[in-house]
Amino acid sequence: MLRLIRSPVLSRGEQAKAIGVLAERAELSALVRDFLAVIARNRRLFAVPAIIEAFLHKLAARRGEVNAQVTTAHALSETQLATLNEQLRRSIGSRVSVDVRVDPELIGGMIVRVGSRMVDGSIKSKLQRLQLAMKSVA
Repeated sequence: MLRLIRSPVLSRGEQAKAIGVLAERAELSALVRDFLAVIARNRRLFAVPAIIEAFLHKLAARRGEVNAQVTTAHALSETQLATLNEQLRRSIGSRVSVDVRVDPELIGGMIVRVGSRMVDGSIKSKLQRLQLAMKSVA
């Protein structure tokens, strides 16, 4: 798919035809198919991921929803996820859409990003801060 989107070797017509077939097989609405056709004709298929991201942000803002990105060391259970959602909703004051990612390098804890704010409660960062403090003392 990335090769189709970014390849300068494929002509506009080839890209439009390929996207048309993909959209039809995916049973996308006529509006989305037409939109993708226009983007393909203008050789802007590379911008589709950014367009989708911007649309989702606008949609969330309209719903009064805030997007939070949470990175944890281990996968969260349903109970933990529900508790996290509730705590974020209380602290932010609006509905929260949580995107959870797992990064075993964190060792433990989590990193929460909401907009430009970030709270890092991971063991990895605490160890790094401790190591930095020990270097400055020595």
